[in-house]
Amino acid sequence: MKQNDRGIISSYDFKKVSVKLGYSLMVLLIVCMAITMLYPFFDTFFSSLKTREEFFSFPPTFFPKDWIWKNYYDAWTQFDLPLLTFLKNTILIYVGNMVFSLMFIGLAAFALSHLKVPFKKWVTLYFLATLLIPPATYIVPNFLNLKSLGLINTYWAFWLPAAVNAYFMLLLKNFFDGIHKEILEAARMDGASEFKSFTTIAVPLSLPIIGTVLLLAFSNTWNDFYWPNIVMTEKSMYPLATGIYRYVVYPTSVIPWSVRFAILTLAMLPPILFFLTFQKFIIRGLSASSVKG
Repeated sequence: MKQNDRGIISSYDFKKVSVKLGYSLMVLLIVCMAITMLYPFFDTFFSSLKTREEFFSFPPTFFPKDWIWKNYYDAWTQFDLPLLTFLKNTILIYVGNMVFSLMFIGLAAFALSHLKVPFKKWVTLYFLATLLIPPATYIVPNFLNLKSLGLINTYWAFWLPAAVNAYFMLLLKNFFDGIHKEILEAARMDGASEFKSFTTIAVPLSLPIIGTVLLLAFSNTWNDFYWPNIVMTEKSMYPLATGIYRYVVYPTSVIPWSVRFAILTLAMLPPILFFLTFQKFIIRGLSASSVKG
């Protein structure tokens, strides 16, 4: 047998009945998990193509008898939903989150990795410990702080918390730890400041993990509902998830259920396409971050 033909289970091991049984059970478990995760997406899509009568029929049907694509047209034109306003708010929140994250978290991670910071290990441990705190415990303090600053119903209610994301900071720090100190020492000898070393050396070398942070932040911003529902009370400031809840999912909504599911399907497509397109990039960046540390 060739060396490059050997995988987790070799052909010799696979001849054993116990190995075959264990492998079959593992594949069955993966298939069941995949079906469990994919079912809500397909159910939402097929429900969006049903008529009102078929939607409430019993027993329920999974596939629609008549594919009513007009539901997607109605989702955009019939009910005067400010979907473009919600989308604009979501994009502005995401862009601001990224600017503040890379500006503050990136510099903090670089400092903890390559500068002489007092009690560096304890500071890093503090950031790591914050990941163990349930987010629900600091929602009220964050809200009270933002309210006292007059930042409710502003994008700053998202941008400021994004500047102290401990998970992203640790991801970037682990990657920065893999940058050879000799490269930075050579830059200092050439007269480069620490900030210039960060922008001209650390950032270009860290594009994989920065790209991963950007993609993960996009998913968080797009799907975030609970925090925007607290800090945004003006309809013109709703991001997409909050706007869909208020106008579409809320029990008092007059939108037909099939059209509601059409709107939900449209809202699910961007993050799905984002992940399918850049999944290798995300996995590569996370793997590099874990190895370089």
